[in-house]
Amino acid sequence: MKTVGLIVEYNPLHNGHVHHFSEAKRITGAEASVAVMSGCFLQRGEPAAVDKWTRAEMALRMGVDLVLELPVAYAVQPAEWFAYGAVKLLDATGLVTDLCFGTEAGDLAQLLPLAELLHGESGELKAALAEELAGGASYPAAFAAAAARLAAREFGAPGAATREGRAPLRLAREILMQPNNSLGLHYLIALRRLGSAIRPSSIPRQGAGYHDEQPVEGAIASATAVRRLLAGPGGLDAARPYIPAWTADLLAREFAAGRGPVTWERFRAPLFRQLLLQSPQELSRHHEVTEGLEYRLHRSLQGLSAVSVEALLDAVKTRRYTRTKLQRMLVHLLLGHTKEALAPSALSQGPEYIRVLGFSPVGRQLLAQMKQTASLPVLTRTPGQPYPGLQLDIRASSLYESVLSETGAADWFRDYKQPPLRS
Repeated sequence: MKTVGLIVEYNPLHNGHVHHFSEAKRITGAEASVAVMSGCFLQRGEPAAVDKWTRAEMALRMGVDLVLELPVAYAVQPAEWFAYGAVKLLDATGLVTDLCFGTEAGDLAQLLPLAELLHGESGELKAALAEELAGGASYPAAFAAAAARLAAREFGAPGAATREGRAPLRLAREILMQPNNSLGLHYLIALRRLGSAIRPSSIPRQGAGYHDEQPVEGAIASATAVRRLLAGPGGLDAARPYIPAWTADLLAREFAAGRGPVTWERFRAPLFRQLLLQSPQELSRHHEVTEGLEYRLHRSLQGLSAVSVEALLDAVKTRRYTRTKLQRMLVHLLLGHTKEALAPSALSQGPEYIRVLGFSPVGRQLLAQMKQTASLPVLTRTPGQPYPGLQLDIRASSLYESVLSETGAADWFRDYKQPPLRS
C-alpha cells in the first residue's frame, strides 16, 4: 500500500494543514497516511495550545490513518535533530513509501543538490559553521551562511548550472533563511544519512508565511496567527475562519474544560522554581544552556520588572540567541533534560520505539502490518516499558497535565492509561 508520511505539530490543525494533507495524498498517489506528531512541547520551544491527544484527534478527524508521537528528545530540538528523529520514525515503520512536506520553494530542485552536498557532515561545513557562530550570528543564520560558502565553492556562482544537469542553484543563504526550506533540507539530509528508500516530495506553502503573526487574505493563516487569535479578545470565534469545523469543536471542548489555550505563562511557577533552586553551575548541565547563558539567566532573574516567562525571555534575548533557541533552553530546564541525555552521540542513535497515539480503520490495518515490518518496537501501551526516551515523554506529559486548571492527580499520568485513539 502506497503510504505518505507527514511530519507535523498541528498546533492547532488549521486550513493550511488540510491543504497540505490533501495535496500530499494527491501528488504521491498515496492510499494511506502516517503522521509523526510532536507531543506536548514543540520544536520552537513552546507548549502546545492543547494536549497531544486532542491534536491527534484533530488529525484523525481530517483523515490521517496513523498518528505516531515524536519523542520529546527530538521534538524540542533545532531543525537537524527534529528532522532526523521524525524521518527515522517514518523509516522505521517499514510502511512509509513517500514523505511530503511544505516549502517556500515549492519543489526540491534547489534543495536536493544542497542535501547531497551537506549530508556527510564534512569538517569543512563544521569549520565554516563555527566561524560564522564566532562572528555572533544566530545558529540559523550561521548555518545558512556556512552552507552558502560550501555551495559557492562546489557549484560556482549563484545561477551557475549544478552538476548532472540539475536546475540552477540559487544562493543557498537566501534559500535557507526561509524556515520551511531549511527544515525541508534537513528532512532530505536525514533521508540520505539513513539510506532511506522513502521518496521525498514538496508542495509550496499557501497564503501565510511560517512566522506571520496576522492572517492574510483568504482562509489560510499560519499556526502562529491562529494562536494569537485564540489568545486575543475574539478568542475561538476570531479563529474560526481559518480552522476546520472539527478543530473548532475540539478546541471549544478543551477550552470549556479549562484545558487551553495553554501558553508559557501556565508554566511560570514550575519554571521559576527550577531557576531559583539551581546554581549557575547546576543550570549549565542542562541541554542548550551554552556559552554562559546560565549566568545571564541568573542576572536576568534579579532584574525582572515583571514575573513572567515573557519578561524573562525579553531580558535574556540577544542578537546571538534567537527567541526560539531560548525557549527551547527553557523547556529543557523545565523538564530536567541534561546535556548528557541529549548529546549528539545519544540523538544519533535515533528514537528507541514507535509510540502510537491513534489510528483509523485503515490505520488499524497499517498497525497490524507495522508490527511485522517495523525495525523498532511498536508501543500501544506504556506501563512497564524500559525505554529512557519514553520516560522523558511521560514526564513531559505529566507536567503539562499538571498545569491545566481542571485536572487532578489522576490526569497527570494519563500516558499510563490512555490507549490509542480510534476514529
